[in-house]
Amino acid sequence: MADELQFIEDGLQRTQIDEFFEEELGRAGYGGMEVAKTPMGTQIVLKAEKPGMVIGKGGKNIRKITTTLEEEFDLEDPQVDVQEVEEPDLNARIVADRLANALERGWYFRKAGHTTIDRIMEAGAKGAEIVLSGKVTGARSRVEKFNRGYIKHNGEPAEDIVDHGQGVAVMKLGTIGVDVKIIPPDAVLPDDFEIYEDVDVSEYVEEVEGDSVEELLAGEPEEGDAAEAADADAESADVDAAEDAPDEEVVEEADEAEEFDDVDVPDDSGVEEDLDELESAVDEELDEETAEEAEELLDEMEDDGAGEEDAVDDADEEGDDE
Repeated sequence: MADELQFIEDGLQRTQIDEFFEEELGRAGYGGMEVAKTPMGTQIVLKAEKPGMVIGKGGKNIRKITTTLEEEFDLEDPQVDVQEVEEPDLNARIVADRLANALERGWYFRKAGHTTIDRIMEAGAKGAEIVLSGKVTGARSRVEKFNRGYIKHNGEPAEDIVDHGQGVAVMKLGTIGVDVKIIPPDAVLPDDFEIYEDVDVSEYVEEVEGDSVEELLAGEPEEGDAAEAADADAESADVDAAEDAPDEEVVEEADEAEEFDDVDVPDDSGVEEDLDELESAVDEELDEETAEEAEELLDEMEDDGAGEEDAVDDADEEGDDE
């Protein structure tokens, strides 16, 4: 048989055995079971509120149960051990059966729920929840919840820590499902913590090589001092950069001068003499041209003046003739 099918077969067998114990040991306060397979056979541990009723007179009832397990459920050499439940009010299976019986006897659901959850909390539970679903008061079904303390609904704590039990109350109008969840007082939740006072913590402090924490803290400046020190460092850095900049330029100019030291530069004395001669020649030519242009302008002006005088004389003569 494949592993998956084997898991399903084992789960189905476990459920059938649990239902058998619930029907057979309901009056004894059946509180659950644990099944473990060993090389010697199958070990079954029963939890009951009244172990004497489970064993029976002279062990008659326990022998009957062992025979039924061998014949109907094919268990090899079952070994049944009965344990008494120390606190029935903290066993979710027993509490659910009690509440279902109270509803069947005619208790009002609200009174039964509050009374049951109060007994659970008085027993020392960290939290509890009771859910009644069905036709609790009328023809229409509904859900009623009763909560106290702290309860987990999902995750690993809900599976490993919370004790879960179910029961069924058969009423005239229909069945009522009873669901009970209890967190026992000794449960360790993942978010629990404890505070110890007056404890010497030197045993838990590791020694650090080098300077101690107090010395390191003493050497650190305060917040205001740290800000002033940071500003002073920034200003000093800017000043240093400004001082270093001219030195770099001087060094670069010196390097450039060194590069041109080896170049031969011709003498400028002959060039200056040539320039002077050219300037004097240009000035002489300009003076001659300017004098010639001035004479021409004067001649033109004289000619123009003589023409205008002749025109005026002719006009005067014509006036006299008239």
